[in-house]
Amino acid sequence: MSEGGNPMSAVVMVSGGLDSATVLAMAQVQGYRCYALSFDYGQRHAAELDAARRVALRRGAVEHRVLRIDLGGFGGSALTDPSIAVPEAPSAGIPVTYVPARNILFLAHALAWAEVLGARAIFLGINAVDYSGYPDCRPEFVHAFQQLIDCGTRAGVDGAGPRVEAPLLHLTKAEIIQRGTELGVDYGETVSCYTADDQGRACGRCDSCRLRAIGFADAGVQDPTRYR
Repeated sequence: MSEGGNPMSAVVMVSGGLDSATVLAMAQVQGYRCYALSFDYGQRHAAELDAARRVALRRGAVEHRVLRIDLGGFGGSALTDPSIAVPEAPSAGIPVTYVPARNILFLAHALAWAEVLGARAIFLGINAVDYSGYPDCRPEFVHAFQQLIDCGTRAGVDGAGPRVEAPLLHLTKAEIIQRGTELGVDYGETVSCYTADDQGRACGRCDSCRLRAIGFADAGVQDPTRYR
């Protein structure tokens, strides 16, 4: 950890989607100097990473890093294995778009950077209301990872570990969009689709597209999503 790290620094996980763009804006309005972190993990398309770069630049992140983690080497998810079709209708239980251990690995890397920076918070855009049922998007997961930080890092043992901040956890998609709109988030720059094309245009059929469209409709905000 850097000597006397800035207590108002935060690592913000920025995927390029609607939720993480909102979280970045929320962290900034709280006064944090934001270090944006994205992951090239073997996902189906790079459009969301292009969107993450746009969002981080537009919002004035102090720094934006993209880390490579080859989860595609394991597969096991429709988002990392092209042989598994992305479903176009809601399914019971945990869907095949769940990527095994993804948020655990993402948070571990964010934690490492936060310790180096002396950051006081790690922000992520998980949601347990309008979501696809992923186990790593629930309050229990956030609580468990905070316990890991507190007992398994030097900063945590010293009583100065970063706090995991998930400000969207209990908000509906419409509430998220309303909040982001108030903060000036340009959702036209974001990409949420699981199968977006090279230009970032959405399919309009996957679970992520469905939740996004319903959110804009319920929020009474014009949907800027570009569909192919």
